[in-house]
Amino acid sequence: MIKPPVLPRKDPPGVLILGMFIAGGFFLLGAALLPLMTKSNQAASERIQSIRLPSTANYPAPDLKLTDLAGEIRSLSDYRGVVVLVNNWATWCPPCQSEMPELQAYFQAHASQGFLLVAIESGDPASQVSAFVEEYGLTFPVWLDPHADALMAFNNWSLPSSYLIDRSGTIRYSWIGEVNRITLEEYVTPLLEE
Repeated sequence: MIKPPVLPRKDPPGVLILGMFIAGGFFLLGAALLPLMTKSNQAASERIQSIRLPSTANYPAPDLKLTDLAGEIRSLSDYRGVVVLVNNWATWCPPCQSEMPELQAYFQAHASQGFLLVAIESGDPASQVSAFVEEYGLTFPVWLDPHADALMAFNNWSLPSSYLIDRSGTIRYSWIGEVNRITLEEYVTPLLEE
């Protein structure tokens, strides 16, 4: 049996041009979507990078007593039943200055849920601390710590440092360094919902 010769396939010119347009369209679509996919991945990466991972803890908060800006003696034990974030800071500390707007925003958003932020200033005169509080528009309680009692009680001399105390008075998380609102939403908000 003799096989007929295989002749090269010849598509009509219109089919070839249509195929080129379709291939070009896919190429342009891919090129247009690439920046969007990159931005989405970049945003997810920035969110992950901006969450400061805390150290987990499970020990009673110290019964710390200090004076607030109004001259009243305050104690951490007075706030059982409330989720408290203690933030040790100083007016001269750049990371402390940087995190204050984030802390204020979180406090304003969650104070009605049983959240309290106590900012304990390490060593500056009351007049300097009051000026800082006014400049930054802080509405959460600020305590004065002229003798570094809070740093000793938490056994941590780094500024800023923060401690998350649950409603039973147990420290659940701690951070060394600046925290931001994304971090607070990730770790504090779930305790408010318990």
